[in-house]
Amino acid sequence: MCESLRIVFALCRVGLYALYRRLCCKGPSPTRPNFTVLCIGLENAGKSSILATLSGDDLHKIEPTIGFSIKAILFEDCILDVKELGGGDKVRPYWERYYQVFQGIIFVIDSSSSEELLQTAKSELHNAARHHQLKSLPLLILATFQDVKGARTPEELSQILEIETELTGRQVMIHGCSLNDKEGLTQIFHQFNETLMKNLDAEIESRKASPQHGNRL
Repeated sequence: MCESLRIVFALCRVGLYALYRRLCCKGPSPTRPNFTVLCIGLENAGKSSILATLSGDDLHKIEPTIGFSIKAILFEDCILDVKELGGGDKVRPYWERYYQVFQGIIFVIDSSSSEELLQTAKSELHNAARHHQLKSLPLLILATFQDVKGARTPEELSQILEIETELTGRQVMIHGCSLNDKEGLTQIFHQFNETLMKNLDAEIESRKASPQHGNRL
């Protein structure tokens, strides 16, 4: 019953968010492209804190995500509509129910966590990356808490997660970060955004070149 109420509340948040976007976007269409991005990772990996840092929110007011939340992050070159899914043990089995049309994936992993949690994160990452709705999307892996003693480097995590052997054939980038380093996070996301925009340009060109597109003109 409790889980059902959480899902209902989460759906209400989506409805309110959609209404807000509709009411606040009556003016001219934005020149910056919008990308819908999925953000996942284990509980306490730092997902909400990363999004709060990028949007300038108070980190002390961050609460754990239950179900999911949606946040629009404005960059100079584009806007990311990020759907963040909670990473708790009782939530992760339902992740795929929230998969929809996305243009990219952000996977957040605590680089200072135990070997057991790293293996759990690895399993969840591979399961999501192989899902038929997500398997072709560019993937940004953020290794948080790089400022914590004993944190693994992105190179070490790349081996642990078996990125080169298990995630071949797709656009993957892995970066270390600190939750308080907004400038560093912004630079990382600029690279990710460039990938999203290049993919969008390639898709537009492909549609223009397709015979079906020409027949409709």
